[in-house]
Amino acid sequence: MMTSVGFTPIPNRIIRLTEIAYNLWWTWHPEAQELFKRIDARLWEDAYHNPILFLREVRQSTLNGAANDPEFIRAYHDILTAFDEYQVFENTWFKHTYNDKLKKPIAYFSAEFGLHECLPIYSGGLGILAGDHTKEASDLGLPFIGVGFLYPQGYFKQLITANGDQEAIYTKVRFAEAPAQAAFDIDGKEIVVSVALPARNGLPDRRVYAKVYHIQVGCVPLYLMDTDIHPNAPEDRELSARLYGGDQEMRLAQEMVLGIGGVQALKALGVKPAVYHMNEGHSAFLVLERARELVDSGLSFAEAKEIIRKTSIFTTHTPVPAGHDTFPFPMIDRYFPNWHDWLKISRDEFMNLARQDQGWGPTFSMTVLALNMAGHYNGVSRSHGEVSRHMWHWLWPNLSVEEVPITHVTNGVHTETWLAPELKRLFDQYLGEDWTLHIDDQAMWDGVIHIPDEQLWEVMNQLRAKLVDFVRLRTRQRMFRLGMSLNDIEATANLLDSRALTIGFARRFATYKRATLLFHDVERLKRIVNGDGVRPVQFVFAGKAHPRDELGKDFIREVYHRSHEAGLAGHLVFVEDYDMNAARYLVAGADVWLNTPRPPMEASGTSGQKAGLNGCPNLSVLDGWWAEGYNGQNGWAIGHPEVRYEDEHEQNHADATALYELLEDPVVPLFYERNANGVPVKWIKMVKETIRTVAPQFSMSRMVKEYTEKLYIPGMEE
Repeated sequence: MMTSVGFTPIPNRIIRLTEIAYNLWWTWHPEAQELFKRIDARLWEDAYHNPILFLREVRQSTLNGAANDPEFIRAYHDILTAFDEYQVFENTWFKHTYNDKLKKPIAYFSAEFGLHECLPIYSGGLGILAGDHTKEASDLGLPFIGVGFLYPQGYFKQLITANGDQEAIYTKVRFAEAPAQAAFDIDGKEIVVSVALPARNGLPDRRVYAKVYHIQVGCVPLYLMDTDIHPNAPEDRELSARLYGGDQEMRLAQEMVLGIGGVQALKALGVKPAVYHMNEGHSAFLVLERARELVDSGLSFAEAKEIIRKTSIFTTHTPVPAGHDTFPFPMIDRYFPNWHDWLKISRDEFMNLARQDQGWGPTFSMTVLALNMAGHYNGVSRSHGEVSRHMWHWLWPNLSVEEVPITHVTNGVHTETWLAPELKRLFDQYLGEDWTLHIDDQAMWDGVIHIPDEQLWEVMNQLRAKLVDFVRLRTRQRMFRLGMSLNDIEATANLLDSRALTIGFARRFATYKRATLLFHDVERLKRIVNGDGVRPVQFVFAGKAHPRDELGKDFIREVYHRSHEAGLAGHLVFVEDYDMNAARYLVAGADVWLNTPRPPMEASGTSGQKAGLNGCPNLSVLDGWWAEGYNGQNGWAIGHPEVRYEDEHEQNHADATALYELLEDPVVPLFYERNANGVPVKWIKMVKETIRTVAPQFSMSRMVKEYTEKLYIPGMEE
């Protein structure tokens, strides 16, 4: 018998379970997750799919039983074979294409990484994209290294009260129960970095220390910092406690630790990145730390800036002004008092690196800092690239808008993370078992047309039924927590209809996403959902509002109250605590994916891409990625993007009317039009077209290759 610290003693025959548990490769290999589930299915759910916690809580007798089960041992060795082959796979895309660049690391900085629900260090699309980017970098063999924060309290758990109010609950993540381990330097010492901060609330000028943790994501190392350590003062221990928590000063301090501390962490690890990729402006202070080091080595600031410019990539993710962090000059003076001296430039020159003049005076903008100091920039969809060039044109006053050097790389999703296992088995059968090695190959995906309609429809029905079961379970759990009557709880057994047309709406409840547009004409909506009793329609809503976004929370409250309104009750459900687990059920189980942003506010959006991968047509405003993805046969477009409305109410009315018309005809009739075998042939044709077009074009495989070719390789070669 061998023992891992804190784990239930694991029999030698299955000792490598710990190795699998500590490599997040298992998060995109359902067969590896199934291995833990086979040991104890109930504990796997109770541990919320966390193999580290699972191995700490599982009973010894249960492990012994698994070790003596021939079927389990066979599955265990199959997984180990796949795991080992993945790690030693030589013919990766990057090695095959850029073999001479294998020793030129790409340092990818992000404030959040959405890797799995057992690591709640993500809030939404930005983090999920970073997690998917990291996984695909591993799949393609990039020399990729992630840098970020390991938030002890993560992002909040959402509870919905009996009145529909959102409550934000923070619980401490025990790192002993997470797939994270201390990072060590070349001398074998735990890595701790530090950043100088000014006096605050009676505290003298001080240094804030951050311990660096290592998470392995396939073949990619991810290094995450935590300030909840000794000798930090209690206030400073809270710096990395919560994602996007605290006031403006805490945000500034967080971003100093992320950018400055992150550069220090890589130095302690002995890593010398060839390029630095800033995923949004949160990490932009890294350019100042790099400049400080280069100037300290004897270069002028101009020479340092040129080196940084050639080797830095910046991705902007939002056209919403509130999404770009800015800080008042006096605050920057307090937090960076000596930096202009260290960089051998004047105070005004330092401030002008990030100066953005707003109505209340000049501010220090993280986005402007990144745009001024980097040399490669991109938005996250074609339309967002256009919006960004207009938005930041003032930084290039001598160029036309079209000449502003902000390109775009449209977002994608990590296929194996988001594809339903039931569909993967179908693709294995009809696309070939090695199809996952050719995810961005359009010709391969044309093969979905050969999947028998009856077989695909059967899988669609299974996935919808799984979603309905999940919604019922989540609803029961909430009702138990609220102390509702047993009769009410038992009634959830009939909540929703597993055969009815099911429309999903799940995303951040930012107001520009217009979650309540559906209720513009409630009486018309009631007629649609009831479908004359023969063509029912149901909606599943989910999503979190930022804890300080009162309008977003109002939207959640309205959706919740509508779900109990006569004529809508039973056809409309709000599922609390939207996370990666809930998202997998929703994007795979919905028949239609609804998205109603106010254009041009949607930078890209990726939930609809996940849904499309799973054969769920989009019903969306032509904004973000859908403006590129829609072809007239793989979903529906709401409204007319060429029309621009000055009045929001007028636009809401026009878009809501267009939405109702599409639901009434063609969406609902098409779903319920069946052949003699009960198969909606025309609907399945659209499902196949959705998969065929969305799966390759909006894959993370295509996206990471595009980043490599357009941004990483040019950065390495300059």
